Amino acid sequence: MAGTRVRMAAVAGVAAVLVGFPAASGGFLASAAGGADPVITSGKLLVSSHSADGSYIADVAVQDDRNLTLQVYSAAMGKNIEIQVQRPADTSAPRPTLYLLNGAGGGEDSATWQAQTDAAQFFNDKDVNVVTPVGGKWSYYTDWRASDPELGVNMWKTFLTEELPPLIDSGLGANGTNAIAGLSMSGTSVLQLPIAAPGLYKSVAAYSGCAQISDPVGYEFANVVVAAGGGDSANMYGPQGDPMWAANDPYVHADQLRGLNLFVSDGSGIPGRWDTLNGPHTLPGAGGFANQVALGGALEAAANYCSRNLQTRLNQLGIPATFDFQPTGTHSWGYWQDALKASWPVLAQGLGLPA
Repeated sequence: MAGTRVRMAAVAGVAAVLVGFPAASGGFLASAAGGADPVITSGKLLVSSHSADGSYIADVAVQDDRNLTLQVYSAAMGKNIEIQVQRPADTSAPRPTLYLLNGAGGGEDSATWQAQTDAAQFFNDKDVNVVTPVGGKWSYYTDWRASDPELGVNMWKTFLTEELPPLIDSGLGANGTNAIAGLSMSGTSVLQLPIAAPGLYKSVAAYSGCAQISDPVGYEFANVVVAAGGGDSANMYGPQGDPMWAANDPYVHADQLRGLNLFVSDGSGIPGRWDTLNGPHTLPGAGGFANQVALGGALEAAANYCSRNLQTRLNQLGIPATFDFQPTGTHSWGYWQDALKASWPVLAQGLGLPA
Protein backbone atom coordinates (compact mmCIF):
# COMPACT_ATOMS: atom_id res chain seq x y z
CA MET A 1 0.00 0.00 0.00
CA ALA A 2 3.03 2.28 0.30
CA GLY A 3 3.56 3.21 -3.35
CA THR A 4 1.68 5.84 -5.29
CA ARG A 5 1.02 3.45 -8.16
CA VAL A 6 -0.46 0.85 -5.83
CA ARG A 7 -2.48 3.51 -4.06
CA MET A 8 -4.07 4.87 -7.20
CA ALA A 9 -4.81 1.42 -8.57
CA ALA A 10 -6.45 0.45 -5.31
CA VAL A 11 -8.80 3.44 -4.95
CA ALA A 12 -11.64 2.02 -7.05
CA GLY A 13 -11.33 -1.32 -5.32
CA VAL A 14 -11.35 0.27 -1.88
CA ALA A 15 -14.59 2.02 -2.75
CA ALA A 16 -16.11 -1.30 -3.77
CA VAL A 17 -14.99 -3.06 -0.61
CA LEU A 18 -16.13 -0.26 1.68
CA VAL A 19 -19.43 0.77 0.09
CA GLY A 20 -20.24 -1.83 -2.54
CA PHE A 21 -22.62 -4.06 -0.64
CA PRO A 22 -26.13 -4.31 -2.03
CA ALA A 23 -28.99 -3.02 0.05
CA ALA A 24 -30.44 -5.68 2.28
CA SER A 25 -34.04 -6.12 3.24
CA GLY A 26 -35.01 -5.31 6.77
CA GLY A 27 -33.41 -2.73 9.01
CA PHE A 28 -34.00 -1.32 12.42
CA LEU A 29 -36.97 -3.35 13.53
CA ALA A 30 -39.63 -2.33 15.98
CA SER A 31 -40.35 -4.23 19.17
CA ALA A 32 -42.54 -3.80 22.19
CA ALA A 33 -41.18 -1.16 24.51
CA GLY A 34 -41.16 -1.48 28.26
CA GLY A 35 -43.77 1.27 28.49
CA ALA A 36 -44.99 4.17 26.37
CA ASP A 37 -42.11 6.23 25.06
CA PRO A 38 -43.17 9.88 25.41
CA VAL A 39 -41.03 10.96 22.45
CA ILE A 40 -42.38 8.23 20.16
CA THR A 41 -45.94 8.76 21.36
CA SER A 42 -45.96 12.52 20.88
CA GLY A 43 -43.50 12.83 18.03
CA LYS A 44 -41.93 15.67 19.99
CA LEU A 45 -38.76 16.18 21.97
CA LEU A 46 -38.93 16.24 25.74
CA VAL A 47 -37.11 19.58 25.67
CA SER A 48 -36.62 21.78 22.62
CA SER A 49 -33.20 23.31 23.14
CA HIS A 50 -30.23 24.76 21.34
CA SER A 51 -26.57 23.98 21.90
CA ALA A 52 -24.45 26.90 23.04
CA ASP A 53 -23.17 27.35 19.49
CA GLY A 54 -26.63 27.52 17.93
CA SER A 55 -27.10 23.91 16.85
CA TYR A 56 -30.58 22.46 17.37
CA ILE A 57 -32.89 19.61 16.44
CA ALA A 58 -34.88 20.93 13.49
CA ASP A 59 -37.23 17.99 12.95
CA VAL A 60 -38.41 14.76 14.55
CA ALA A 61 -39.92 11.97 12.45
CA VAL A 62 -41.28 8.82 14.10
CA GLN A 63 -40.50 5.73 12.03
CA ASP A 64 -42.11 3.10 14.27
CA ASP A 65 -42.49 2.30 17.96
CA ARG A 66 -38.72 2.21 18.54
CA ASN A 67 -37.15 4.41 15.89
CA LEU A 68 -36.83 8.11 15.16
CA THR A 69 -35.16 10.12 12.45
CA LEU A 70 -33.91 13.52 13.57
CA GLN A 71 -32.71 16.43 11.50
CA VAL A 72 -30.06 18.22 13.54
CA TYR A 73 -28.79 21.60 12.41
CA SER A 74 -25.02 21.81 12.77
CA ALA A 75 -23.83 25.36 13.24
CA ALA A 76 -20.27 24.26 12.46
CA MET A 77 -21.24 22.80 9.08
CA GLY A 78 -24.17 25.09 8.34
CA LYS A 79 -26.60 22.32 7.41
CA ASN A 80 -28.95 19.68 8.78
CA ILE A 81 -27.52 16.26 9.60
CA GLU A 82 -29.79 13.23 9.62
CA ILE A 83 -29.59 11.20 12.82
CA GLN A 84 -31.11 7.74 13.17
CA VAL A 85 -32.13 6.80 16.71
CA GLN A 86 -33.18 3.45 18.08
CA ARG A 87 -34.82 4.08 21.45
CA PRO A 88 -34.24 1.97 24.57
CA ALA A 89 -36.38 -1.06 25.29
CA ASP A 90 -37.59 0.67 28.45
CA THR A 91 -37.86 4.46 28.54
CA SER A 92 -39.30 4.71 32.04
CA ALA A 93 -35.98 6.12 33.26
CA PRO A 94 -33.19 8.10 31.57
CA ARG A 95 -30.92 5.76 29.62
CA PRO A 96 -27.36 5.93 28.27
CA THR A 97 -26.40 6.47 24.64
CA LEU A 98 -24.27 4.50 22.21
CA TYR A 99 -23.04 6.50 19.24
CA LEU A 100 -22.70 3.88 16.52
CA LEU A 101 -20.80 5.21 13.50
CA ASN A 102 -20.87 3.83 9.99
CA GLY A 103 -17.80 3.34 7.83
CA ALA A 104 -16.42 5.16 4.81
CA GLY A 105 -19.81 5.72 3.17
CA GLY A 106 -21.08 7.62 6.19
CA GLY A 107 -24.41 5.82 6.07
CA GLU A 108 -25.27 7.56 2.80
CA ASP A 109 -25.15 4.28 0.86
CA SER A 110 -26.20 0.71 1.55
CA ALA A 111 -23.05 -0.19 3.49
CA THR A 112 -24.59 0.51 6.91
CA TRP A 113 -25.14 -1.17 10.23
CA GLN A 114 -28.84 -1.04 9.46
CA ALA A 115 -28.69 -2.73 6.06
CA GLN A 116 -25.79 -5.13 6.50
CA THR A 117 -26.09 -6.47 10.05
CA ASP A 118 -28.60 -7.52 12.68
CA ALA A 119 -27.51 -4.70 15.00
CA ALA A 120 -31.09 -3.48 15.41
CA GLN A 121 -32.28 -6.87 16.57
CA PHE A 122 -29.28 -7.13 18.88
CA PHE A 123 -30.17 -3.85 20.59
CA ASN A 124 -33.90 -4.53 20.70
CA ASP A 125 -33.85 -5.74 24.30
CA LYS A 126 -31.24 -3.29 25.58
CA ASP A 127 -31.87 -0.10 27.51
CA VAL A 128 -29.72 2.17 25.39
CA ASN A 129 -30.29 4.92 22.86
CA VAL A 130 -28.45 3.92 19.67
CA VAL A 131 -27.57 7.08 17.75
CA THR A 132 -26.19 6.91 14.21
CA PRO A 133 -25.44 9.94 12.04
CA VAL A 134 -26.08 9.78 8.31
CA GLY A 135 -23.37 11.79 6.60
CA GLY A 136 -19.63 12.30 6.82
CA LYS A 137 -18.66 9.96 4.00
CA TRP A 138 -14.89 9.62 3.53
CA SER A 139 -14.35 12.29 6.23
CA TYR A 140 -12.92 10.28 9.14
CA TYR A 141 -15.53 12.11 11.24
CA THR A 142 -12.96 14.77 12.04
CA ASP A 143 -12.60 18.53 11.66
CA TRP A 144 -10.91 19.27 8.34
CA ARG A 145 -8.48 22.14 8.02
CA ALA A 146 -10.05 23.24 4.71
CA SER A 147 -13.17 22.74 2.66
CA ASP A 148 -12.75 20.00 0.07
CA PRO A 149 -13.93 20.49 -3.54
CA GLU A 150 -15.57 17.05 -3.52
CA LEU A 151 -16.44 16.43 0.13
CA GLY A 152 -17.28 19.97 1.18
CA VAL A 153 -17.09 21.28 4.75
CA ASN A 154 -16.36 18.64 7.38
CA MET A 155 -16.52 19.59 11.05
CA TRP A 156 -17.58 16.23 12.42
CA LYS A 157 -15.46 16.25 15.55
CA THR A 158 -17.17 19.47 16.61
CA PHE A 159 -20.58 18.08 15.70
CA LEU A 160 -20.15 14.76 17.50
CA THR A 161 -18.46 16.06 20.64
CA GLU A 162 -20.00 19.53 21.16
CA GLU A 163 -23.17 20.02 19.15
CA LEU A 164 -25.02 16.71 19.14
CA PRO A 165 -24.61 15.17 22.64
CA PRO A 166 -26.37 17.92 24.64
CA LEU A 167 -29.25 17.87 22.18
CA ILE A 168 -29.63 14.10 22.48
CA ASP A 169 -29.43 14.26 26.26
CA SER A 170 -32.05 16.97 26.66
CA GLY A 171 -34.34 16.19 23.75
CA LEU A 172 -34.51 12.43 24.29
CA GLY A 173 -34.04 12.36 28.04
CA ALA A 174 -30.75 10.46 27.93
CA ASN A 175 -28.71 10.26 31.12
CA GLY A 176 -25.46 11.73 29.81
CA THR A 177 -23.50 8.47 29.91
CA ASN A 178 -22.07 7.70 26.47
CA ALA A 179 -20.13 5.10 24.53
CA ILE A 180 -18.98 5.12 20.93
CA ALA A 181 -18.24 2.39 18.38
CA GLY A 182 -17.22 2.37 14.74
CA LEU A 183 -15.73 0.30 11.95
CA SER A 184 -13.08 0.75 9.29
CA MET A 185 -12.77 4.53 8.73
CA SER A 186 -14.71 5.30 11.90
CA GLY A 187 -12.70 2.67 13.76
CA THR A 188 -10.02 5.36 13.71
CA SER A 189 -12.49 8.12 14.57
CA VAL A 190 -13.80 6.44 17.71
CA LEU A 191 -10.27 6.44 19.12
CA GLN A 192 -9.71 10.10 18.17
CA LEU A 193 -12.95 11.50 19.58
CA PRO A 194 -12.46 10.45 23.23
CA ILE A 195 -9.02 12.08 23.15
CA ALA A 196 -10.55 15.26 21.73
CA ALA A 197 -13.34 15.28 24.34
CA PRO A 198 -12.10 13.78 27.61
CA GLY A 199 -14.87 12.38 29.76
CA LEU A 200 -17.54 12.39 27.07
CA TYR A 201 -17.40 8.62 26.50
CA LYS A 202 -17.03 5.83 29.02
CA SER A 203 -16.48 2.98 26.55
CA VAL A 204 -15.01 2.73 23.06
CA ALA A 205 -15.10 -0.10 20.51
CA ALA A 206 -13.02 0.11 17.33
CA TYR A 207 -13.48 -2.54 14.66
CA SER A 208 -10.87 -2.80 11.88
CA GLY A 209 -9.67 0.76 12.30
CA CYS A 210 -6.15 2.10 12.01
CA ALA A 211 -5.03 3.96 15.11
CA GLN A 212 -1.60 4.90 13.78
CA ILE A 213 -2.39 7.43 11.06
CA SER A 214 0.82 9.49 11.02
CA ASP A 215 3.26 6.67 10.26
CA PRO A 216 3.73 5.71 6.56
CA VAL A 217 1.42 2.69 6.60
CA GLY A 218 -1.33 4.38 8.57
CA TYR A 219 -1.09 7.56 6.51
CA GLU A 220 -1.41 5.54 3.32
CA PHE A 221 -4.45 3.71 4.73
CA ALA A 222 -6.19 7.01 5.49
CA ASN A 223 -5.12 8.62 2.23
CA VAL A 224 -6.49 5.73 0.17
CA VAL A 225 -9.82 5.84 2.00
CA VAL A 226 -10.27 9.59 1.48
CA ALA A 227 -9.16 9.34 -2.17
CA ALA A 228 -11.67 6.53 -2.77
CA GLY A 229 -14.39 9.10 -2.13
CA GLY A 230 -12.79 11.70 -4.38
CA GLY A 231 -11.40 13.73 -1.48
CA ASP A 232 -7.93 15.10 -0.85
CA SER A 233 -6.50 14.18 2.54
CA ALA A 234 -4.33 17.31 2.41
CA ASN A 235 -7.55 19.21 3.08
CA MET A 236 -8.08 17.05 6.16
CA TYR A 237 -4.72 17.23 7.97
CA GLY A 238 -2.36 18.68 5.39
CA PRO A 239 0.27 16.89 3.29
CA GLN A 240 2.07 13.83 4.62
CA GLY A 241 4.28 14.83 7.52
CA ASP A 242 2.20 17.87 8.49
CA PRO A 243 1.99 18.15 12.32
CA MET A 244 -1.80 17.81 12.14
CA TRP A 245 -1.43 14.12 11.31
CA ALA A 246 0.47 13.43 14.53
CA ALA A 247 -1.80 15.76 16.49
CA ASN A 248 -4.79 13.57 15.52
CA ASP A 249 -3.02 10.20 15.81
CA PRO A 250 -4.50 8.02 18.59
CA TYR A 251 -1.30 5.97 18.76
CA VAL A 252 0.80 9.07 19.41
CA HIS A 253 -1.62 10.18 22.13
CA ALA A 254 -2.42 6.73 23.49
CA ASP A 255 -1.78 7.91 27.05
CA GLN A 256 -5.00 9.93 26.76
CA LEU A 257 -7.03 6.72 26.33
CA ARG A 258 -6.45 5.88 29.98
CA GLY A 259 -9.62 5.36 31.98
CA LEU A 260 -11.75 4.21 29.06
CA ASN A 261 -13.26 0.78 28.63
CA LEU A 262 -11.51 -0.13 25.38
CA PHE A 263 -12.28 -2.85 22.83
CA VAL A 264 -10.26 -3.20 19.62
CA SER A 265 -10.79 -5.95 17.05
CA ASP A 266 -9.30 -7.01 13.72
CA GLY A 267 -9.08 -10.02 11.48
CA SER A 268 -5.82 -11.18 9.97
CA GLY A 269 -6.74 -10.52 6.34
CA ILE A 270 -6.84 -14.25 5.59
CA PRO A 271 -10.24 -15.29 4.16
CA GLY A 272 -12.56 -16.72 6.79
CA ARG A 273 -16.10 -17.96 7.29
CA TRP A 274 -17.79 -14.83 5.92
CA ASP A 275 -15.72 -14.83 2.71
CA THR A 276 -17.69 -17.15 0.45
CA LEU A 277 -18.94 -16.69 -3.10
CA ASN A 278 -22.29 -14.85 -2.94
CA GLY A 279 -22.40 -15.30 0.82
CA PRO A 280 -24.61 -13.12 3.03
CA HIS A 281 -21.72 -10.79 3.88
CA THR A 282 -19.75 -11.00 0.63
CA LEU A 283 -19.61 -8.55 -2.26
CA PRO A 284 -21.79 -9.99 -5.04
CA GLY A 285 -20.50 -12.13 -7.89
CA ALA A 286 -17.13 -13.64 -8.62
CA GLY A 287 -15.59 -10.21 -9.07
CA GLY A 288 -16.96 -8.99 -5.75
CA PHE A 289 -15.74 -12.10 -3.99
CA ALA A 290 -12.25 -11.67 -5.46
CA ASN A 291 -12.22 -8.00 -4.49
CA GLN A 292 -13.25 -8.74 -0.92
CA VAL A 293 -10.64 -11.43 -0.52
CA ALA A 294 -7.77 -9.56 -2.17
CA LEU A 295 -8.28 -5.90 -1.36
CA GLY A 296 -10.41 -6.54 1.72
CA GLY A 297 -7.69 -8.85 2.95
CA ALA A 298 -5.01 -6.22 2.40
CA LEU A 299 -7.03 -3.53 4.17
CA GLU A 300 -7.66 -5.78 7.15
CA ALA A 301 -4.00 -6.78 7.37
CA ALA A 302 -3.05 -3.08 7.44
CA ALA A 303 -5.62 -2.39 10.16
CA ASN A 304 -4.31 -5.38 12.10
CA TYR A 305 -0.79 -3.94 11.90
CA CYS A 306 -2.00 -0.64 13.35
CA SER A 307 -3.97 -2.31 16.15
CA ARG A 308 -1.13 -4.56 17.21
CA ASN A 309 1.11 -1.52 17.46
CA LEU A 310 -1.57 0.17 19.58
CA GLN A 311 -1.71 -2.91 21.81
CA THR A 312 2.05 -2.75 22.34
CA ARG A 313 1.86 0.95 23.15
CA LEU A 314 -0.99 0.56 25.62
CA ASN A 315 0.85 -2.29 27.32
CA GLN A 316 3.90 -0.05 27.66
CA LEU A 317 1.72 2.62 29.26
CA GLY A 318 -0.04 0.15 31.55
CA ILE A 319 -3.46 0.95 30.05
CA PRO A 320 -5.82 -2.04 30.03
CA ALA A 321 -7.81 -2.85 26.91
CA THR A 322 -9.57 -5.80 25.33
CA PHE A 323 -8.00 -6.79 22.00
CA ASP A 324 -9.82 -9.33 19.86
CA PHE A 325 -7.51 -10.51 17.09
CA GLN A 326 -9.12 -13.19 14.96
CA PRO A 327 -6.96 -15.68 13.00
CA THR A 328 -8.96 -15.04 9.81
CA GLY A 329 -11.23 -12.35 8.42
CA THR A 330 -11.28 -9.64 5.78
CA HIS A 331 -12.43 -6.03 5.89
CA SER A 332 -16.11 -6.86 5.64
CA TRP A 333 -19.48 -6.79 7.37
CA GLY A 334 -19.79 -10.33 8.68
CA TYR A 335 -16.80 -9.80 10.92
CA TRP A 336 -17.99 -6.37 12.07
CA GLN A 337 -21.33 -7.84 13.06
CA ASP A 338 -19.49 -10.44 15.12
CA ALA A 339 -17.23 -7.79 16.63
CA LEU A 340 -20.13 -5.58 17.70
CA LYS A 341 -21.61 -8.44 19.71
CA ALA A 342 -18.23 -9.44 21.13
CA SER A 343 -17.64 -5.86 22.27
CA TRP A 344 -20.96 -5.45 24.06
CA PRO A 345 -19.69 -6.48 27.53
CA VAL A 346 -17.02 -3.76 27.29
CA LEU A 347 -19.46 -1.15 26.00
CA ALA A 348 -22.07 -2.13 28.56
CA GLN A 349 -19.63 -1.79 31.43
CA GLY A 350 -19.13 1.88 30.72
CA LEU A 351 -22.81 2.44 30.04
CA GLY A 352 -23.83 0.91 33.35
CA LEU A 353 -25.84 -1.82 31.66
CA PRO A 354 -25.84 -5.60 32.02
CA ALA A 355 -23.64 -7.46 29.56
